[in-house]
Amino acid sequence: MSQKVEEYINKQESLQKEILAILRKVILSTLPKIKEDFKLGVPWYEEKFYLVALKDHVNMGFAVKGLSKSEIDLFEGKGKVMRHRKYYSTNDINKQDIAKLIKLVAKKTTSCH
Repeated sequence: MSQKVEEYINKQESLQKEILAILRKVILSTLPKIKEDFKLGVPWYEEKFYLVALKDHVNMGFAVKGLSKSEIDLFEGKGKVMRHRKYYSTNDINKQDIAKLIKLVAKKTTSCH
């Protein structure tokens, strides 16, 4: 696990810190061999996922290149290679749902670069 990612999470406000910790754990437990990086000032996972703390929520980004239109529609945003989901509280987090999305993206997408 990346020390820079730990530091990033620990410096956030308590709500974002809690959400980030849960999402990170879901990523790492769903894909135990995934490489955790710190790029563009936020945690990245093999160019397919990112986490970013914002003022009142956390975005989890997902690569969408290679997904069908109906699969892309599971995410928010208009990006051609990355889309996201927003989490405003820990109650917004459905770990099973997120794990399914992680597996789908890991299996079907190419990295965002």
